[in-house]
Amino acid sequence: MAVIPRAIPAFMLLLLFSFSEAREIVVGGSADAWKTPSSQSESLNKWAESFRFRVGDSLVWKYDGGKDSVLQVNKEDYLSCNTSKPIEEYKDGNTKVMLDRSGPFYFISGADGHCEKGQKLVVVVLSPRHRYTGISPAPSPVELEGPAVAPTSSATRLQGGLMVALWVFAFGLF
Repeated sequence: MAVIPRAIPAFMLLLLFSFSEAREIVVGGSADAWKTPSSQSESLNKWAESFRFRVGDSLVWKYDGGKDSVLQVNKEDYLSCNTSKPIEEYKDGNTKVMLDRSGPFYFISGADGHCEKGQKLVVVVLSPRHRYTGISPAPSPVELEGPAVAPTSSATRLQGGLMVALWVFAFGLF
């Protein structure tokens, strides 16, 4: 009979709690973040550079649907702020978009002139094979032409990791 070291089940639980949870991420980290940034440091892309997006996560926008919208666009329309042929258009003021694949997702404001003033966002979703690395892929400088703002905290991952640590401590696996 094979003996399984006590650390292996704990490690497997740590992976399960830390990396399997899909998250709802408020764009920019706050309800009022979907707006024209006043500086490059307030851009949503600056926010997104510090965040690791995973397949299954959802982005959530909060905004006045009577004055603005969120357009999901391709790279070319993102770079040129072309609002005429979006992949998807959201106007409800409480938009939720699931990140259902790895790779870049491009979003711009549908309000006249807002994209040109930097109200845009590109997020890069990690592929499943890269989901456990500690490095966050940042958009290339070409994708960052123009300002934008980005993601929220990783409190969910921290909570899962703390639960595993408490469980390990309580049951004396180490």
